[in-house]
Amino acid sequence: METELLAELRALKHRVPHLAGGLVGSVDGMLVAHDTHGTEPTGVAAMTAASLSLAQRLADATGQGDFRESLVRGEYGYVATYGAGGSCVLTLLAHPDVNVGRLHLEARRSAQRIAALLNDPLTSKETREPREVS
Repeated sequence: METELLAELRALKHRVPHLAGGLVGSVDGMLVAHDTHGTEPTGVAAMTAASLSLAQRLADATGQGDFRESLVRGEYGYVATYGAGGSCVLTLLAHPDVNVGRLHLEARRSAQRIAALLNDPLTSKETREPREVS
């Protein structure tokens, strides 16, 4: 399964110009897979879990429902986190000139595929592709 997760992270990096890397982590901070260079992925996975906890509480306290995603913009780029099923999150690191709309679009699709991989690793590739809801 880790190979499939890495393939998804690399494909996402290919689809989104200026994406520096990404990781999949559990909601309790364990690193599942990563494609990061120059960033310590275990620490980022742990910090993602801590910020996820706060984001979930904030969304709940303000009546916004379950956590879906968060975006942090720093001086040198972005850290974006997307829910990937109930037990994992996708965290992406992007350069400041990334197209944030494209980042969101592609990351949301990847998060769906990652959730499918994590929930049912034996399904075929065709059934893992997210379907459009009309």
